[in-house]
Amino acid sequence: MERVGLFEMVTRERFEADFAGDPAGLYDDIKLPARATSGSAGYDFHTPCDLTLGPGESVRIATGIRVRIADGWLLMIAPRSGLGYKYRVQLDNTVGIIDSDYYHSDNEGHIQIKITNDSKEGRVLELKKGDRFAQGIFLPYGITEDDDAKGVRNGGFGST
Repeated sequence: MERVGLFEMVTRERFEADFAGDPAGLYDDIKLPARATSGSAGYDFHTPCDLTLGPGESVRIATGIRVRIADGWLLMIAPRSGLGYKYRVQLDNTVGIIDSDYYHSDNEGHIQIKITNDSKEGRVLELKKGDRFAQGIFLPYGITEDDDAKGVRNGGFGST
């Protein structure tokens, strides 16, 4: 397998600035994404704290994670399939794409994932600190023969 990325923690200051709520004591327990088995395609992201989402509720999760990605690759973020199946958990931007140049953004490339519990059966989603809630999959991409993109990223979520 080709090695194309490296997960790292953002600085404590960045995490605390982006965390919605009281971040005290959470930074030191952040877990880097990892695959559960040697056959897993996805790297699991973990919740930094306990979360409860009722039907129709959303939350933005500051993961404390950034990723260095080789040129020609991206990291696609998706909910864990079991959460999607049981609670219809969805990403609010439908598909999360982390580009290789996001790593160098002013926000340190901090990956934040906003999810919604879209349960139609009234199920409440409860996640404990450290639970796996999303997964990242590295994918190669191509560009057109006449591509001449020269823009420079300076943030996330529509910054380019």
